[in-house]
Amino acid sequence: MTQMQSRRKFLKQAGISAAAANLMMNLPSLAMAGETEAAAKKRLVIVFSPNGVIPKHFWPEKMGQDFELKRILEPLADFKSQTMTMHGLCNRIRGDGDGHMRGIGCLLTGIELFPGDIQGGSDTPAGWSQGISIDQHIKNNLQLGADTQTRFGSLEFGVMVPDRADTWTRMSYAGPNQPVAPIDNPYQMFDKMYGQTKNRALLASVLDDLSDDFRKVEQLISVEDRRLLKDHVEMVREVEKELQLELAQQEKQSDVGHAIPQLPPNVREENDNIPQITRMQIELLVNGFAADFNRVATLQITNSVGQPRMRWLGIDEGHHQLSHEPDSNEEAYEKLIKINTWYCEQVALLAKRLSETPEPGADGSMLDHTTIIWTNELGKGNSHTRNNIPFVLVGGGLGWKMGQAMDFGSVPHNRFLMSVCEGMGFPQEAYGNSDFCGDGALTGLT
Repeated sequence: MTQMQSRRKFLKQAGISAAAANLMMNLPSLAMAGETEAAAKKRLVIVFSPNGVIPKHFWPEKMGQDFELKRILEPLADFKSQTMTMHGLCNRIRGDGDGHMRGIGCLLTGIELFPGDIQGGSDTPAGWSQGISIDQHIKNNLQLGADTQTRFGSLEFGVMVPDRADTWTRMSYAGPNQPVAPIDNPYQMFDKMYGQTKNRALLASVLDDLSDDFRKVEQLISVEDRRLLKDHVEMVREVEKELQLELAQQEKQSDVGHAIPQLPPNVREENDNIPQITRMQIELLVNGFAADFNRVATLQITNSVGQPRMRWLGIDEGHHQLSHEPDSNEEAYEKLIKINTWYCEQVALLAKRLSETPEPGADGSMLDHTTIIWTNELGKGNSHTRNNIPFVLVGGGLGWKMGQAMDFGSVPHNRFLMSVCEGMGFPQEAYGNSDFCGDGALTGLT
């Protein structure tokens, strides 16, 4: 029995007439009445940081539940029981493009880049990815279900992602040759999420005033004009009804015990504001989930070959520049550890905010129903390897057995993409290049 059918049955048993029941079907106070327990929400967030990691200070040495968090992952200490590290996942995709381009462009799509005219630091030039990324694939499937459809489906957040559109700056794809640009201006994202609602509320108020004005003049005009006026009034009433219905639905979605976030004013998009912009985007992301605006999100912090200068950590050199230094350069090595630790702190902040937010309409926190995937386009910066791509997961959204370190040896990361789809309820026989999917989704995760 569907939720709608069970609600209708409840109203009928309560002695409500059919005509009245049609009006009451969507009343929030009756939303859960007489229903069986709805399926728990599942959410997915993919967080990207660039230029590889320092493996020695990233990957646990001991597998299983008794694993240790190395220095870079120490910020996740409070969430160790909800964390999974996944060593041995390798991006085997070859073809056009340099290591960074294939690193980010094939990361979530699992398939080659099209030939193109974007020339990297080496190899052949390339274009966009040939396939859809898992965030957009899962979004599309969620939007097909009446119980899982949301206003936006997914929201793509960015932090200081360059305005230029090229293979190094895009990780999400709506389909082949269809890169999705992240919104890296928090004020623009706020307007997308909340500004339209305010504009519609204002318009609804104006239309209401217009209806009053029409009524005042209808006795002062001719019969023919009155007929024209009546047509206008009917049109206005239809628009007003549609707006009021839309606003009521948005209010219902937003009524989850959380106020619309207040952003600090006049924060410019510039290097030294990266920490504040990241916090602003995280607040918007959490609020979007709380209001059920979307159940999929990405947070792309800078871009592949990104060059943020983390002066707030006492580092003046660009990140990409430092990532090319040999391990023997102890000063650069230490700075790269600090940079990656800062990225991990942002993942921990996101996990903290989700853990502090009660799950709307269910037990536990939103982190219990959300999985954060933190990843990177490279396994190690100075070698440009795409073996052992960092995949660190936090949260319970996929239903996997968390609180453990896993080592898969050396398998194509396509199998991980298949596993994520399966965990979100949409199993696939293959994802991306099917040549790397023959062994199926990963095992031992649940």
